[in-house]
This record gives sequence, C-alpha cells and structure tokens, in this order.
Amino acid sequence: MKHIPRKRFGQNFLTDRGVIAAIVAAIAPREDDVMVEIGPGMGALTEPLLRVLKHLHVVEIDRDIVRTLQQRFSREQLTIHAADALRFDFSAIGPRFRLVGNLPYNISTPLLFHLCGFAEHIVDLHCMLQKEVVERMVAAPSTPAYGRLSVMLQCRFEMEQLFTVPAAAFHPAPKVESAVVRMVPLGALPYPAADEGLFAELVAAGFSQRRKTLRNTLRGRLCAEDFARLEIDPRMRAENLSVADFARLTARVRGKAAGD
Repeated sequence: MKHIPRKRFGQNFLTDRGVIAAIVAAIAPREDDVMVEIGPGMGALTEPLLRVLKHLHVVEIDRDIVRTLQQRFSREQLTIHAADALRFDFSAIGPRFRLVGNLPYNISTPLLFHLCGFAEHIVDLHCMLQKEVVERMVAAPSTPAYGRLSVMLQCRFEMEQLFTVPAAAFHPAPKVESAVVRMVPLGALPYPAADEGLFAELVAAGFSQRRKTLRNTLRGRLCAEDFARLEIDPRMRAENLSVADFARLTARVRGKAAGD
C-alpha cells in the first residue's frame, strides 16, 4: 500500500536518484561503520547504505513506515528504533557512531540542539535540511544569517555546506530548497565555555532581541567595567560576537558569581 506523506511529521520523501547517489558518496560509508539514519522514510538512503554496510540503525516515528521497513529488511540488516528522534537517547546505540538523515524541517532546530548533547559519541553527521537553516548553521559573525543556531553549533562542530538540493528532488516537493551539510565534532573545543548552561543562556539572551545592543540584552549580567575588561564594545550586537567572544563573556559572568 502506498504511503501518503504526513504533514505532522514533516514528511517530504527524497526521490531523485542523482541526489541520493551524491549524498551516499558524501557519506562514504564503510562496511563496518556503526551508523544511524534519522527518519529513513521510504528507504531512499537506507537501501543504498545497506549495499555497503553490514548493519544499519534507523530512528523512525511513523508506525506505518516502521511496518514497511520491517517487511523490506531483515533484522540482521536493520535495527529499527520506533521513536521520536527529539526524545531518543542516541547514546544507547553505542560509544561511537555516524549519523545521517533527511531531517524533518518542522523540528530541525530543536533536533540539532538535541544532537549536540551526544557530540562526544558522534563521529560525523551528514544531514539534509532547509537551505536557509544550513546557511544559518555555517554563517560567520556580522552576517545576516549568523545567530543563536550558528554559535551553539559552531562551538561544538566543524561544519561544511556540501551542495544544494532542489525542491523537485522530493515528493511532495517542499516550498523551499534544501542543502546537505557535513558536521564533524571538534575533538578539543577551541573555546571551551566555563559553564555550558550559562554559555547557552547568554547566547539566547544576546540574540533574544537582535537589534538591541549587548549593553541592553545582557543588562544585569555585565556592566560597563566588565565590557571594558573584556575589550568588547557594549554598543555592538550579539551578531557581531564570535564563539570565542561568547566564551569570554561566560567566563566573566561566572567569575563574578564566584566572587572573582
């Protein structure tokens, strides 16, 4: 029975063979890789990956698709985790694994933040997302696309936009273009935050009102003297700060709280 894509799951199934081949080539799977595919859908990537891999894990929320995958692939080939990727404990897969997927556009940002929590387990991640989201992920400071997502991912991953995918490559065709991105966790964080939770809070506060200056968005946390010691102009906006700058702000706020 033909599966009807469901809007509530953000289902747009990849059908273009050329694009599928390009993604698999970018992933470059090896026979013994421990690999997890998020949202396998109708198996567009699953099938070519299994031509190389001995085994593949998939995380799929749609029960109808789960049943279809169970009929198409053996348990020796495929382990199906019938779960919501937003709540799935990826560390259950093992200590180290590779991730791939055509991530649902309606949950892409929260899913990326969720995956950040498993960075120490991830070898690499190849995923397809809305092109606009990928542009935000890889954006440099002081550019229009640079924002909270940029900072929170760039502090953990090295990222590269690989290629664009037209809407016509999917069924049903989305209203936007897509892009494939490669994400590789940074071995040693170049700008380790003294307090990761506080770092996330300051980044969120800084970008909460993009047009306001740091003096306003971080009021109550940092004063003129603090900005002077850090050699950061309080008249700048969050979009002007690098990941390293946010790490320095975090260290200053944490130091003040500790009485340093």
